[in-house]
Amino acid sequence: MADRPLVLITGGSRGIGAATAVLAAERGFDVAITFRRDESAAAAVAAECAGHGAATWTAQLEMADTDAVVSAFATLVDDLGVPDAFVNNVGILHRAATFDEIAVDRLREVFDVNVIGAFVAAREAVRRMSTRHGGSGGSIVNVSSAASYLGSPREYVDYAATKGAIDTMTIGLAKEVAAEGVRVNAVRPGLIHTDIHESSGIERRVERLAPSVPMQRGGQASEVAEAIVWLASDASSYVTGTFIDVTGGR
Repeated sequence: MADRPLVLITGGSRGIGAATAVLAAERGFDVAITFRRDESAAAAVAAECAGHGAATWTAQLEMADTDAVVSAFATLVDDLGVPDAFVNNVGILHRAATFDEIAVDRLREVFDVNVIGAFVAAREAVRRMSTRHGGSGGSIVNVSSAASYLGSPREYVDYAATKGAIDTMTIGLAKEVAAEGVRVNAVRPGLIHTDIHESSGIERRVERLAPSVPMQRGGQASEVAEAIVWLASDASSYVTGTFIDVTGGR
């Protein structure tokens, strides 16, 4: 058995995923990350993790390609072993739009990545972690969003709806596999300073909305990573089916 537990983080080359990878390495995990396009950014994150003593693994992955998701899990297991924790982090959004402006192609893309891809990834984690499948247990942390309960009107109701699906999956899956040694929880970030906001087309979105946050500021990716790594670790061993809102009270 490896001296360090292994965590797999999808979308680990930037933002919350990257911050989680580095913090996990600092806290004693070996780290596997996937990236969509930016191989150099993923390599930089892996190098930083290695600097904290972690064995690392990176792979390009398009979450909408479910066959590729299955293959990535199989390859990771061959290379480094079964992950002890899985952070289901990938999520995409499009430019801000009113509900009546959202095209079907946009809906399909967002749901393919944020829901179907995330569901398949969680399924593959369960198939390897669950004691019913011969595994030794583990932790799944879904990265949802405060959008799941705020709804994101006039911005991206489609994205919010996908995160609502992640919340429901978290509840149901947690109950289903609790007796099989697998814990399933979710973290719901609020207004966080990451480059995902560039996709919305709203300039300085975090700064503009910060006054609506009770704490009067946007959050940092490192603050979200703290919650994720805690849920991924044995420190949260009696926690499942739970949501941690990292939102400044919003």
